Amino acid sequence: MKYYQLFIDTDNNAETYNSVTDLLGLQPTESEKDKTSKDRYSTWMYMVTETETDPYFDFINNFLDILEPKFADLEKLGVTRDKILFWKLYEYDQQCGMEFHPQEMVRLGQSGIHLNIDCWTNNTEESTTA
Repeated sequence: MKYYQLFIDTDNNAETYNSVTDLLGLQPTESEKDKTSKDRYSTWMYMVTETETDPYFDFINNFLDILEPKFADLEKLGVTRDKILFWKLYEYDQQCGMEFHPQEMVRLGQSGIHLNIDCWTNNTEESTTA
């Protein structure tokens, strides 16, 4: 299973958070914790989940396609590029391998957005006995 997350740090203000939602045209992904936390508006997050049977999701290009035309408007809301983070969470079985294309990396680097990657083995009986 793979999870692709777009994080945007905000000023923990509901108006800013909702303005980011409206501007990007995406519904943020919220956890149960987010609904009760006093910091619920501090980080806007959108997540795409990819299973083994799903087609490849080109998260870097997809997320940049959403953001690039909106950078100026995001900055008006106080959201600078250093407050934006792409995260790939990767649950693997047997081997963790990733490949990134040079064009994606150039585009990501030019945008000034950080990329984080976390990997972990799944804990199924199958993966521990192989």
